[in-house]
Amino acid sequence: MIQLNKQANGLLSIYFTAGYPSLDSTLDIAEALEKAGADFLEIGFPYSDPVADGPTIQHSSEVALKNGMTLKVLFEQLKDLRKRVSIPVYLMGYVNPVIQFGVENFCKACKEVGVNGTIIPDLPMYEYEELYQGVFEENNVSNVFLVTPQTSEDRIRKIDSLSTSIIYLLSSNATTGTKLNVQEQSETYFKRIKDMDLKNPIVIGFGIHNKDTFEKATKYANAAIIGTAFVKLLSEEDYLKKIPEFISSIKG
Repeated sequence: MIQLNKQANGLLSIYFTAGYPSLDSTLDIAEALEKAGADFLEIGFPYSDPVADGPTIQHSSEVALKNGMTLKVLFEQLKDLRKRVSIPVYLMGYVNPVIQFGVENFCKACKEVGVNGTIIPDLPMYEYEELYQGVFEENNVSNVFLVTPQTSEDRIRKIDSLSTSIIYLLSSNATTGTKLNVQEQSETYFKRIKDMDLKNPIVIGFGIHNKDTFEKATKYANAAIIGTAFVKLLSEEDYLKKIPEFISSIKG
C-alpha cells in the first residue's frame, strides 16, 4: 500500500460519488482507478444538501440518492474493497448522514472494510476533539481537516497536531468545480503552508482539473485531488474504458 507521508510527492487522488452513475459502480470505478495509476481515492457518500459542492458533484449526489445509495448500502459494497483495491481510501461527505448512522457504528464500519480515513468538511474541529476523537482513534480511522486561505496559523498548527494522515488544503473558498487559478495570491498561500513544515503531508483540492493545474498544485503539496473533471467523465458511455487515458493525461 502506498503510504501518504512527507516524502511522497506528485501523488494523484481522485474523488467520485458512491452510487454514481449506477448503484453498483463504486468498486468497479475504484479498481479501475488504481489500475490506471491513481495513488489514493476519495469516495463521496451522497447527501441531499451538499453545500460545498459545485453543480457536477451535486448532480452526482442526486443521482446516487435516487439510485438508492446510503451509508448502509455503501458499507455493504465496501466489504470487498480490500480484495480489489490496495491504495488508501478516504470516505468524504457531510456530518448529518454520519450522525444518523451513528459515529461509533460509522468508525467501526470503516475499520471493518479497510477505509483509511474520512473527510467531513462540516464537522467542527472542537466537536471532533471533544466528542469523537477517541472513537476515530480506537478504530484507526484518520479524520482529515480542511484548511482555507483564511485559516490562521494557530488553527493550522492545531489541525496538524490532531491529524494522523493528511491535511486537505482548499485552493480557494469557492465550491468544487471552480478552475484553479494559481495567481500570486494562491502561490503565496500555498508557499506559506509549505514553509510551515507541518508533520502531515499536504493535499490540495478544488479546481484541479488537468495536467497543468495538477503540476502547479504539486509544486507546493505532496498530492492533488481531482473531483469534478473525473465525475464528468462518469456521465459518458464506456466510462470504465476511458479511465486509463484520463489518469495518464494528468500524470503523464
